[in-house]
Amino acid sequence: MKKIKSITIFGTRPEAIKMAPLIKELEKIENIENKVCVTAQHRQMLDQVLELFKIKPDFDLNIMKSKQTLTGITTRVLHGLEDIFEEEKPDLVIVHGDTTTTFAGALAAFYKKITVGHVEAGLRTYDKYFPFPEEMNRKLTGAIADLHFAPTSGSKNNLLREGVPEDRIFVTGNTVIDAMNFTVEKGYVFNNNELNKIDYDHKKVIMVTAHRRENWGSGIENICKALKKIVQDNAEVELIYLVHLNPIVKDMVYKILGGVSRVHLLPPLDTKETHNLMNRCYMVMTDSGGLQEEAPHLGKPVLVLRSVTERPEAIKAGTVKLAGTDKDNIVKMANELILNSDEYNMMSRSINPYGDGRASKRITAAILQYFDILI
Repeated sequence: MKKIKSITIFGTRPEAIKMAPLIKELEKIENIENKVCVTAQHRQMLDQVLELFKIKPDFDLNIMKSKQTLTGITTRVLHGLEDIFEEEKPDLVIVHGDTTTTFAGALAAFYKKITVGHVEAGLRTYDKYFPFPEEMNRKLTGAIADLHFAPTSGSKNNLLREGVPEDRIFVTGNTVIDAMNFTVEKGYVFNNNELNKIDYDHKKVIMVTAHRRENWGSGIENICKALKKIVQDNAEVELIYLVHLNPIVKDMVYKILGGVSRVHLLPPLDTKETHNLMNRCYMVMTDSGGLQEEAPHLGKPVLVLRSVTERPEAIKAGTVKLAGTDKDNIVKMANELILNSDEYNMMSRSINPYGDGRASKRITAAILQYFDILI
């Protein structure tokens, strides 16, 4: 019986969330022997996801260092994977999305002439510095990849314009929807008791994340000032800000929002807590990429705290709007959703363009097709 040897590689929490359902699907296929390699680009937050999905890595590069640089991450991943690839000699390396781990993993596989599969391929802003460094990580990975698992037809069209052969592109939906079918529970009780005390039925609870590198400094400052005004202007609003552990972000957030009434500043939650908080909240404000896909699946409007997004399908569908980082604009757009029920309902009832929860099955089928295996 022909058997494919594959290695799935990821290093951050968002990658782990989206790779977990695919790993579970690959485990079901007798013709595929998949091993898991984590770089631990983000150690603590990554481990939470591994525990949730009961994934035990076969290889752990454990590269995270204090004040790590992009160059340091890239070189440590390349060095670590070189020995693993030499020993394992996989037929296929699977990477996800747009992290530095993703690019370095694809590059390491290219150096060994190993087939590369790219999950969540084809997203573009066409501005190499927004988001930074993710836009170029994704484009460079796309230039290396042999199999492109595009979440939407728009992503597929981006790849076609760049000259990728159509028979190497597979429109699958986004694997994060697969993951949410596992994590979201009716009547969920939070491990963080502060979240259990919030009146989700009578308050308009806004969930916030904002930490991206391109927003460091004035961007985060403007966002925080806008959030403070939104809460002060709307007595029915309760705000939960999941504050990134990076001191550059954390110090600014606590300086402006610390001690403000009806503002809860919490550390990042694990995946299950985050998804269930999203399910209970009124709306989401974020500069994250993944939340732009996750929140609409639960019928939650999203204001993106960035000037551009590599996920234009959600904007076209009406589930997401770009608010940027201008204080007055953020306040104006948030107030429209808080005060105007028609505006809120229009966004919350729009159809999420990111799939039906079967992306992992489609990716697995595409891999078997590529390697000419019939099951």
